[in-house]
Amino acid sequence: MQEHPKGKTMSTKERQNRYREAVRYISNASEILRTKAQKMDKYYQDDKYVRMACATAYNGVLLAADTYLEMKGKAIEKKKGARVSVDDYRTRLAKIDKSMLRTFNTAYEILHLVGYYEGETNYSVIRAGIDSAIDVINQIKPAGEADLQLNQLPS
Repeated sequence: MQEHPKGKTMSTKERQNRYREAVRYISNASEILRTKAQKMDKYYQDDKYVRMACATAYNGVLLAADTYLEMKGKAIEKKKGARVSVDDYRTRLAKIDKSMLRTFNTAYEILHLVGYYEGETNYSVIRAGIDSAIDVINQIKPAGEADLQLNQLPS
């Protein structure tokens, strides 16, 4: 059992469900890239679908980051009517695990900023973002689950 905010514990089943949901986000993002974004040579041809895939993958990162922080007893309390800032994640991750912070920052910068907002279509750049997302998600992998790996996803 992992610590939840306010003394509640996260069950193994809840952690497993969150991990599987985060994996589902990444699988959906990869599927969008494979079937809709039209990769040709080193670039995707349709930035609309690249943006959609990046947003989907980044949502998986946020779910994993929230779960990771709860597991470490440093959950971000969401205030009613207010959004959680990326700086909230960064501040908490910096206190817990610098490596996780670097991986989270890479996923944020590539998927959210470069892929979603700027519409980057370079295949290698987007795959690096997906790879970082997978690294974040694997941090919440429950015992008995196989690591999610980039080569398991549709290319």
